[in-house]
Amino acid sequence: MKKTKDILANTVMAGALAMQGTLSNAQGGTSIKLSPDESLRSFQVHITNEQIADLKRRVLSTKWPSQELVKDESQGVQLATMQALAKYWATKYDWRKIEAKLNSYPQFITKIDGLDIHFIHVRSKNKNAMPLIITHGWPGSIIEQLKVIDPLTNPVAYGGKAEDAFDVVIPSLPGHGFSGKATELGWNPERVAKAWIELMRRLGYKKFVAQGGDWGNAVSETMALNAPPELLGINTNMAATVPAEITKALAAGKIPEGLNADELNAYKQLDFFYKKGLAYASEMGLRPQTLYAIEDSPIGLAAWMLDHDDRSYKLITRVFNGEEEGLSKDDILDNISLYWFTNTGVSSARLYWEATQVATGGFFDPRNVQIPVAVSSFPDEIYAAPQSWAEKAYPKLIHYNKLNKGGHFAAWEQPQLFAEEIRASFHSLR
Repeated sequence: MKKTKDILANTVMAGALAMQGTLSNAQGGTSIKLSPDESLRSFQVHITNEQIADLKRRVLSTKWPSQELVKDESQGVQLATMQALAKYWATKYDWRKIEAKLNSYPQFITKIDGLDIHFIHVRSKNKNAMPLIITHGWPGSIIEQLKVIDPLTNPVAYGGKAEDAFDVVIPSLPGHGFSGKATELGWNPERVAKAWIELMRRLGYKKFVAQGGDWGNAVSETMALNAPPELLGINTNMAATVPAEITKALAAGKIPEGLNADELNAYKQLDFFYKKGLAYASEMGLRPQTLYAIEDSPIGLAAWMLDHDDRSYKLITRVFNGEEEGLSKDDILDNISLYWFTNTGVSSARLYWEATQVATGGFFDPRNVQIPVAVSSFPDEIYAAPQSWAEKAYPKLIHYNKLNKGGHFAAWEQPQLFAEEIRASFHSLR
């Protein structure tokens, strides 16, 4: 039983036409020659009309459960929310809009370590732009970062300075979106981190920075632990900073004495998450293949993805109740539809299982990252990392900011704030 509990704790916390040629190197104007196995293939999204019609048919034919017996979300995703979502999805939602948006950006697929990796790559017109790779998490996707591409690559148009420009690389995690699905074991965050380092090298970048939240943080921090000479620093919006004594106190259910206001807030957020917000991570970490229903039912998939964390769920509920709050109905359904059309409900879930096979600590445990780190702490994240914890977790902390709004999907919800944070985070590394 103890072993099962340990695995669960770690689960929860750890919780691609060939086109050979040359690529311009934005860092020095040089170019690199691509060997056949390093070729980049241009990519465009096209979902057929038949696929779209099938989705709507399935939504309209949903077999609904009876209504929850409570007046809040304590029994799970509420029936009224899902029926409002289903009505909009089947009658008003237009996938072609987000498809056109995706196809407005340069997309590629390249094979790394035997797997097709899909990514968006937008170069700034500023020849001195800093290369940046951004990694999404679950239940996110590349759609999370679309709103920040223009502010980062063309900062002058969004209140920034020309010298703040970035080249932006946004890959799809293996088993997510348009990247390949693993056919062998071992695609854990460490393997993804190594693939990302190879991707940036393949694009010709001599120096770059990385950013991520959720699994994107785990991947970015693992890149930092590998310490390739090209990686100058990382930014995280879901930092791993929880001190060992806080982890022990959470397990014992006793609030430590002497916590300041931010530390106490973080403790309470973590306590709520560990007690009431872990169902999805537990199931995907232990038995991801059991989730056949999310591959067969779009409403089943949507409900599963909505039930990620309490604050994100409440934000989404407000949207389908007619309120505006960071995300729109289309935003939410763009992301869910991407998972549906790519049939990645289960393949994405396996990342949680893979992480449990190698995890030696909790997802939020400090990893002793020794390169420069910037922390952007958003109030409605699973937990808002306090500055005091960040300073202890990251010996080379170069930026910390406590934001006044924004949550788990920060780039998606608050793109202006997010872009400003990225500029500030890496300014000292240029």
